[in-house]
Amino acid sequence: MSNTAPEPLTAPARTATKRSILMCKPTHYTVSYRINPWMHPEDPTDTSKAVQQWQSLVDVYEQLGFDIEYIDPIEGLPDMVYAANGGFVLDGIAYGAKFQYPERQPEGPAYMEWFRSAGLTVAEPEETNEGEGDFLLVGDTIFAGTGFRSDSSSHEELARIFGREVVTLKLINPNFYHLDTAIAVLDPEPDASGRSNIAYLESAFDEPSLAILRERFPDAIIATEEDAAILGLNSYSDGYNVVIASRATTFAEQLREKGYNPIGVDLSELLLGGGGVKCCTLDLHPVGTGTSVARSLGVS
Repeated sequence: MSNTAPEPLTAPARTATKRSILMCKPTHYTVSYRINPWMHPEDPTDTSKAVQQWQSLVDVYEQLGFDIEYIDPIEGLPDMVYAANGGFVLDGIAYGAKFQYPERQPEGPAYMEWFRSAGLTVAEPEETNEGEGDFLLVGDTIFAGTGFRSDSSSHEELARIFGREVVTLKLINPNFYHLDTAIAVLDPEPDASGRSNIAYLESAFDEPSLAILRERFPDAIIATEEDAAILGLNSYSDGYNVVIASRATTFAEQLREKGYNPIGVDLSELLLGGGGVKCCTLDLHPVGTGTSVARSLGVS
């Protein structure tokens, strides 16, 4: 019998990838209506504090070498800061958002106008969807949320536009009404084995969705309820550095154990509107040859 101690497990090496993102300064941020459980219009918000916290997120992204684009904020649209909801961009195509609530519906055309000015091919939506809030690219597959905001019919529209596999996941907890509040994409690009990993909150999904997640991501990080409750999963990763809510300390430790580098930021003021790191970050996914892909799929 050997007395040799087993070799300690080492986390795999992670590689940061260059990211291109779109953001919107919270110049007009406030909570003046209630369309999610986090919003309480009766409680005052501090716009200047929100701007300072948002700028701290921008500073982190700049230090990581991200390419950052900005859309001008529009007075009367306080939730424009949550840029991820403004659409879904992939292969040079921007699938526009069609918001469920009237308060946010003018954001859809504003973001589509920016996409056009940036040279992207815009696919105008027919179905209700809230962009990257509910659509997450993991490897070559688009995981699409439904249950509270985006209609499941938008998933079919998404598949037609991008010609990729779309997997529907149903959200059942109203506190996690967008997919990007319940799943964190940790590997924007597949690793050497062709896999991409995620973190997720089990209680946010129905049983069929959990079965899909468990089968496809056996090595996923399972988030705690405490971290998810401060939108700890609403994070953004370049494959090595994962920008998260600074109070999500257990999630940070879980990430370190898997070889990632968690970077905490305080977006507590923006949390009052129901958003976090990922909500403020629309991934422009510079993948593929946009024009040729768009023509082949019949997108104008």
